[in-house]
Amino acid sequence: MNKLGISIFLLRMVLGISFFVHGLVKFQGGIGNTAGWFESIGIPGFLAYVVGTIELVGGIALVLGLGTQIVSALLAFVMIGAILKVKFAIGFLGTAEMAGYELDLAFLVIALFLAGNGSKLWSVDGALFHKTANE
Repeated sequence: MNKLGISIFLLRMVLGISFFVHGLVKFQGGIGNTAGWFESIGIPGFLAYVVGTIELVGGIALVLGLGTQIVSALLAFVMIGAILKVKFAIGFLGTAEMAGYELDLAFLVIALFLAGNGSKLWSVDGALFHKTANE
């Protein structure tokens, strides 16, 4: 166990918990409502189900350390879509009505890091594939 491994583990946990909560809220609030909102901004409604599932299941997978690189790549695509389609026009800090893309950008960078590097410390992947703890 080393400082780098622990730091990457913490990034994985924060990203996983954050996305799990975002996905959970989409389903608890009625995924149909989210689909309607997607359609109102020009995104096909069925993508709300895709995004919500990636966030919910992907968040759990990250917390467990299961498929970290693949899940993180999917979450990076979700964040790119959120930034470009929803948040970019309102700016980095946003407005009084809506947050900007600063948090989305931070999540994107963390997801890209994990997609490229993985996180084996205290993970299912590390246990299954017996790789050295983090890289």
